[in-house]
Amino acid sequence: MKITKETLASMIDHTNLKADAGEDAVRRLCDEARQYHFACVMVNPAQVRRCARFLLDGAVPIGSVVGFPLGQATIRVKCFEAEDAIANGAREIDYVLNVAELKNGDTGYIAEEMRAIVALCREKGVVSKVIFENCYLTDDEKRQAAAIAREIRPDFVKTSTGFGSGGATLEDVRLMKAVVGEAVKVKAAGGIRDRKTALAMIEAGAERIGASAGVAILEEWPAQ
Repeated sequence: MKITKETLASMIDHTNLKADAGEDAVRRLCDEARQYHFACVMVNPAQVRRCARFLLDGAVPIGSVVGFPLGQATIRVKCFEAEDAIANGAREIDYVLNVAELKNGDTGYIAEEMRAIVALCREKGVVSKVIFENCYLTDDEKRQAAAIAREIRPDFVKTSTGFGSGGATLEDVRLMKAVVGEAVKVKAAGGIRDRKTALAMIEAGAERIGASAGVAILEEWPAQ
């Protein structure tokens, strides 16, 4: 697939998940998303209602995170958080799976959690993304989570929160894509700050990029 500037923009989740992101920062995020035609804006749950005011025309979908960034809330709490975000205007949900339970070897818990949140998103007509937080996982654990996703079929599996000890790597994108195949898409996020890295992630198999540097990435595009 030939990647144009416009194509790349349409694959970027324009992100601001900082704790101190106030009204001006959220407004700027929304304005930039509208200007560059990003895939969505991605914000913390408390900012979803504010984004909905700034994006009344619906030109850009609003995304929100759930169980972020540690993934250690219970399934019930994660479902409530997702439902609340959706009620406030979120059309995409990125949730962090329970890394501790995956490392405990409790794949049944991971499947139960994923099934509950993905089912909720499907019922509401909302995009679902599962964040693995790969920096804490072995390759075998990544494969286990991806195999569960291949069965349950969220819309995306995602490499990282960007708040852990490491971000997206080409190796992880390739590994995840190799397991999920065409059943699920891959989102690369965490540390993607330039055009070269974004394009490499897409070449490796990513179909969505999570980045707070979306504008800078696009501004690197050579002038026509």
